[in-house]
Amino acid sequence: MYIVDALKALGNDRRLLILEWLKDPRAHFREQVDGDLVDDGVCAVLIAEKLGVTQPTLSEHMRILAQAELVTPKRIKQWTFYRRNESRIAALKAAFSREV
Repeated sequence: MYIVDALKALGNDRRLLILEWLKDPRAHFREQVDGDLVDDGVCAVLIAEKLGVTQPTLSEHMRILAQAELVTPKRIKQWTFYRRNESRIAALKAAFSREV
């Protein structure tokens, strides 16, 4: 069932783009006041800004990615930061290659 949920999450160009950017956050995002881009993740505000969407729209994309465990959220002060969940992505790739 995990594969189905993950594929549904990945079935959107914007979510795929977010995951691509989070693969190398220093190359895709400016430095942020709070939190390290790699260690803590990228602030949702920066992701929304780069994607050109409102905060509520981004929140929905990130909720779907987090629910599929493809990203990990972290709260710092009043902000939410996101990192790729590399171990879960690797498990998905392995599961996909076994099943397909």
